[in-house]
Amino acid sequence: MNESTIAPQPLRRWVSDLFLAAGSDAREAGLAADHLVDANLAGHDSHGVGMVPRYVLSLLAGELQLGRHARILSDTGSMVSVDGQRGLGQAVAHEAMEIAIERARQHGVCVMGLKDSHHIGRVGHWAEQACAAGLVSIHFTNVNAASALVAPWGGSQARFLTNPFTVGIPRADAPPVVLDFATSAIAGGKVRVAHNKGATVPPGALIDAEGRPTEDPGVMFAADPAARGAQLPFAEHKGYALAMVCELLGAALTGGETMRPANRNMKYAVWNNMLALVFDPARMGSGERFEQEARGFVEWVQSARLSEVGRELGGILMPGDPERISRARRAQAIPIDAGTMTQLDEAAASVAARFGHSPGPLSRLAVPPSA
Repeated sequence: MNESTIAPQPLRRWVSDLFLAAGSDAREAGLAADHLVDANLAGHDSHGVGMVPRYVLSLLAGELQLGRHARILSDTGSMVSVDGQRGLGQAVAHEAMEIAIERARQHGVCVMGLKDSHHIGRVGHWAEQACAAGLVSIHFTNVNAASALVAPWGGSQARFLTNPFTVGIPRADAPPVVLDFATSAIAGGKVRVAHNKGATVPPGALIDAEGRPTEDPGVMFAADPAARGAQLPFAEHKGYALAMVCELLGAALTGGETMRPANRNMKYAVWNNMLALVFDPARMGSGERFEQEARGFVEWVQSARLSEVGRELGGILMPGDPERISRARRAQAIPIDAGTMTQLDEAAASVAARFGHSPGPLSRLAVPPSA
């Protein structure tokens, strides 16, 4: 596996400069760069800078719209409907969460629906935004793109995408508990990363076009759509059921588009719709009791005798711990595989060709594998 590395700050600057060259203002470009690089730092390369080439293709096709803001459609105080206006998801989702946080502080709770946003990235980022404000958040998100990726439990053809479910729980005396996972066995971006690296995926994640189990991510990238395989939901019927809930609450209820063929009028864009429940835990009146119970329960759980997996991990982890561990490990250098690096360089060239300038190839800033 041929991987280069690049320090986080030059990577942030390159991503920001790319969006500036494409027409973003400084705030929008900075939000996108911070979010994407943080996803890499957190160990989620599937939602990191490797998404930039897809965003550039979407922009050049007239699908992604830069310079858009979260627009309030309906407002009853504690319930708000927000239109992302096909804008850059890292910016409009940040603004939508700012609205939800302000309303939760005012009313104790906010139910916020965000519809028609371009890809909002790692949804755990938005749970962390709420936790940083001392608020609990629960997110149901659907994903809409040109091709379905995930087969329903009992089916052998893809019908929806990886629809993540996310929860953030702040703690006064410890890092927040952040649960964030795709309802597919692995995220779609992780299949892309494995394909770019020439690696396999774990058993139980994919089926081929005939419905047979496979570990080859290449089945998802066949030139002929009829020859493509499908991802599988996690935990069989349980992941499938949760994916359906995310689709119905995240999209249909918010006024967004579900993953029906009639709604697939895009070529490169990834649209997201999200229902977020944000509330102030202090209004529950549990306060100190919550902290005591949470601490005691976490200590009890982590006192279990370690299995082989636990020994490999260095202990029993809490949701959110893997991301914190990864941020520490990658603080000085983020790995980028050769396939993704080529795609990023091509994206910069495409921006330069369309808009007259770009930050140039990312590869010139990277440290090669042998260094």
